[in-house]
Amino acid sequence: MLSYLADYEAYWGPLRVLRYLTLRTLASAGTAAIIGFIIGPWLIRHLRRLKFGQHYDDDRTGDLASRFDKKNTPTMGGLLIFVSVFVSSALWAAPNIWVCVSLFVYAALTGVGFRDDYLKVVRKNRDGISSREKMFWQTVVTVVALGALLLHPASGDKIREFWVPFLKEPVWVFTGVFGLLALFGFVFLWLVGFSNAINLTDGLDGLAIGCTITVALVYGIMAYSAGNVKIADYLLISYVPGAGELTVICGALVGAGMAFLWYNSHPAELFMGDTGSLALGGLIGVIAFMVQQPLTLIIVGGVFVWEAVSVIIQVGYFKATRRRTGVGQRFFLMAPIHHHFQKQGWPETKVVLRFWVLSLMCALAGLGTLKLR
Repeated sequence: MLSYLADYEAYWGPLRVLRYLTLRTLASAGTAAIIGFIIGPWLIRHLRRLKFGQHYDDDRTGDLASRFDKKNTPTMGGLLIFVSVFVSSALWAAPNIWVCVSLFVYAALTGVGFRDDYLKVVRKNRDGISSREKMFWQTVVTVVALGALLLHPASGDKIREFWVPFLKEPVWVFTGVFGLLALFGFVFLWLVGFSNAINLTDGLDGLAIGCTITVALVYGIMAYSAGNVKIADYLLISYVPGAGELTVICGALVGAGMAFLWYNSHPAELFMGDTGSLALGGLIGVIAFMVQQPLTLIIVGGVFVWEAVSVIIQVGYFKATRRRTGVGQRFFLMAPIHHHFQKQGWPETKVVLRFWVLSLMCALAGLGTLKLR
């Protein structure tokens, strides 16, 4: 919104700096961080007063729950991230189809996650909304978002292209009924898959948001590159006009993430909850598609993928051994895999810091794919 002030540079010359994407991205990150630091104490205080905290010990952590009592710590901290990102993005990003769709996905999934947390902490329904209802709303969000992108002239052709790392041309263009169904399935899988992956990672103080910050940094660079015709041509990646504005949203996510980490670091004063994890996964997933880097997210978000795969392996191995021997066995000491290392005796802070290091390594590896074409 503030980018429009650049049109009045004739009246006051310094306003022209608002045309620069890099400046607006830095301003977006700073604004989001300031908003997060301002509303953080207020949000924690009110969530505690309303008793919007976790009222039970998660059985999945077993004896780990006794190591640090997280009971009654306020959840729904995703609201802090959402308000910071949404307000900052609205202020500093120039509105276009890419920005509007990404913010729609983020807002809609925040609403779904909030309902899930509300049922858990207020109605004392530990299962929250049913898997069927959650799937329904995620399907609706995917249909609306993809429909808007396909129908808009600025994004209709670009969103149909499917790019993979290391190749300098799209490997497939989604056309026809079958192609559109395949595109929908792929986008839906990414939104749901990474929402669940971040949710699984959000089991230790600061773990999920720390890894989210590194992913947001990388996709901010990728969005800037995709939206700049010279850089895109040099790197042999897809040029997506207008996608550079997604850099502002990624910057806001970095700033909001740092503010949230201030309150979520060990010992946590605030948990993200499904209000945060569900929406962040959807936002990152849809941005990855918009900048033509969906598969690169598997590399950049390697920690999230690792967490999700560990659960799949654990469940699959348990069922396979139970069918074969009658007694189910575990592949890991506990899943998701961060609990496996806790079971081995690693302190919570050591697990988190080492996973942050792995996340940074994955981020750098993902950035390397931009040049290897």
